[in-house]
Amino acid sequence: MSRIEEALSYFKGNFNCTQAVLSAYSTKYGLDRDKALKLATGFGGGMGGLGRTCGAVTGGYMVIGLKYGMGTNEVIEAKGKTAQIIREFSQRFEDINKSVICKELLDCDLNILGTKGYFTQNELLENRCLKFVKDVVEILEELLKKD
Repeated sequence: MSRIEEALSYFKGNFNCTQAVLSAYSTKYGLDRDKALKLATGFGGGMGGLGRTCGAVTGGYMVIGLKYGMGTNEVIEAKGKTAQIIREFSQRFEDINKSVICKELLDCDLNILGTKGYFTQNELLENRCLKFVKDVVEILEELLKKD
């Protein structure tokens, strides 16, 4: 199963967009899948359902951090490299989708009374969110193989 298929499978299950993206890569970069799912739980729906940075994008940031981030045994330059790759990742996602902000991507703010019905009626999970998860993983697949 490809990483795209794996992430989409998690997302179509009971997991949010952030969990889907992070869990598809977690074990590859040394993070237990269950811990990855727990870590990513609060980031779906644009940071706890607030409509801010898209949860799939946030999951992408976490994956980039797992590969390039600065840990206790890393050199300080890892911070700069991680930030540079996150900027490139964000730009690529924005080039495709025009934003990284959840409520802009969905054309609705899920915190406003009545919009959850709009979200469901317009099948935004199926028609947009699945695409965002797929876009994130496709971008990650390109960026992570650079070195």
